[in-house]
Amino acid sequence: MSTTLELAKELISRKSVTPADAGCQTLIAERLTTLGFETHHLRFGEVDNLWARRGQTKPLFVFAGHTDVVPSGPESDWRYPPFIPTEADGRLYGRGAADMKGSIAAMLTACERFCQQYPEHHGAIGFLITSDEEGPAVDGTVKVVDWLQQRQENIDWCLVGEPTCTAKIGDVIKNGRRGSLGATLTIKGTQGHVAYPHLAKNPIHLFAPALNELVAQQWDQGNDFFPPTTFQISNLRSGTGATNVIPGDLTVMFNFRFSTEVTEAQLRKRVESLLDKHQLDYSIEWQLSGQPFLTARGELVEAARGAVKDICGYAPELSTSGGTSDGRFIAPVGAQVVELGPLNATIHKVNEHVGIGDLDRLSDIYERILVRLLA
Repeated sequence: MSTTLELAKELISRKSVTPADAGCQTLIAERLTTLGFETHHLRFGEVDNLWARRGQTKPLFVFAGHTDVVPSGPESDWRYPPFIPTEADGRLYGRGAADMKGSIAAMLTACERFCQQYPEHHGAIGFLITSDEEGPAVDGTVKVVDWLQQRQENIDWCLVGEPTCTAKIGDVIKNGRRGSLGATLTIKGTQGHVAYPHLAKNPIHLFAPALNELVAQQWDQGNDFFPPTTFQISNLRSGTGATNVIPGDLTVMFNFRFSTEVTEAQLRKRVESLLDKHQLDYSIEWQLSGQPFLTARGELVEAARGAVKDICGYAPELSTSGGTSDGRFIAPVGAQVVELGPLNATIHKVNEHVGIGDLDRLSDIYERILVRLLA
């Protein structure tokens, strides 16, 4: 058994459903300590976080990841028990195999080999591990970054181990992410009997023209790195459940995934101006989950692309697609950020798995990135 597979299995066997860590970070810290890392266990709220660093000079390269996983759902739906890592058909099954305990195992074993070969490497290596990525993400990476800023520890390069690949290991590297802006909109009406609509105000009817206009909007054209901004309704709630009652209010939840061509403030203004134009009586609560970020081609992007080419023999695609990641908390401090991890086809699904061979190739890619940047 490879050391990466062995470690991945040990991590998967720990039932670390958000925000629990279940001892994963202690295991990681013990192995990093033997390599000469200085480790700090940082607990914010109910969330365990780990910061570890080897070396005090610049540049600082950081592996970032999370030990928490999403719930498994009914275990009876799984082919194998989700927290008993199982090898079958060349794959490793278990919750977190792809998202992202497999990546963490690959990071750690890559670092172990690199430090053995280059004990006096240039710069410094860090590990930023949280157990709050799959949850609210308020006591995890964002808090650790604030703590690092207070200590004047500035990250230069960061590799996030999120599962990025689609068909084969290393085929996609994320060098940015779209921003995420959500809102809860309440349209106020007047409840009444459906037989007497002139004595009521139906908030669904009132909102319908505005909804049609919101859906038809083109928010921007995108650019060379980002697709156009998208708007999606995620929930509509109204009514008492009775067929003969006009509802008194309508609650609408929606989300923007936005590019660097538009700002959060511009999106808010356009939505509220449209609602005002339709003379709606409304209230709205906005929630910004993350600003868009982009790492243009530079040392980190080229090191990652070159490492994939060295190990796999092909050039990866650069992409900014998908949801948010903890990279949104790290990029704003001036760090170059890329994401590279296993195939994402089974993440958050029943029977989540990762190719056993992919774990070793991913570890080799991570090691090669370290060699290109710090050897």
